[in-house]
Amino acid sequence: MQQLTTEPGQGERAGEELSLAERAYRAIRDRLVMLEIRPGAPIHEEQLAQSLGVGRTPVREALKRLQYERLITTYPRRGTFATEVNITDLAHISEVRQELEPLAAAQAARRATAADRAALTALRQQLQGADSRRQDATALMHLDLRVHRAVYAAAHNPYLEDTLVRHDNLATRIWCLFLDRLSDMAGHVEEHGPLIEAIVAGEPERAARLARSHVEGFERAVRAAI
Repeated sequence: MQQLTTEPGQGERAGEELSLAERAYRAIRDRLVMLEIRPGAPIHEEQLAQSLGVGRTPVREALKRLQYERLITTYPRRGTFATEVNITDLAHISEVRQELEPLAAAQAARRATAADRAALTALRQQLQGADSRRQDATALMHLDLRVHRAVYAAAHNPYLEDTLVRHDNLATRIWCLFLDRLSDMAGHVEEHGPLIEAIVAGEPERAARLARSHVEGFERAVRAAI
């Protein structure tokens, strides 16, 4: 039976104690986000419980949250499925992110604690030391998610963080759908370097500008790949 492990994200701090339902939620969420559970695939509670090494109750609780976050859909008399990735949603998702990502980055630059700055600096070092162009796309996407979630957490606004994590998850699903057509995935992820530097240096205006540019670049890249 596979041991259930998750990486920090969505207000997630290394070493915090997590309930089984929270651990199940994070693990299933990231499988859906990374398209390890393919769009349109049926969701089987028992299979998920066995693969995660938990009971069905934590999985059921996790699935309720994931339905709210538009990652799964339940149809009467048919069952529960991973939501389809609809490219027409890109404009709506980007519209939200173009306004809120700069806000989160600016607030992170203003509010980041010493622990936040240390975590972001560690991620910056990973970006520098990983030789991103030699990494596979999946590893780059995981790093991208970790950076985004660390920035949102550093803004210290749980409502803003929750909203952005959900929208970034949906954007990442679109990104993953077109990974094989994207020519500069590494370059997109490496854009986080200057953003992290601006946040750690306490420069909210620069951080906001870089965050907006990053979101706009994401939308252009996906549209070019369609």
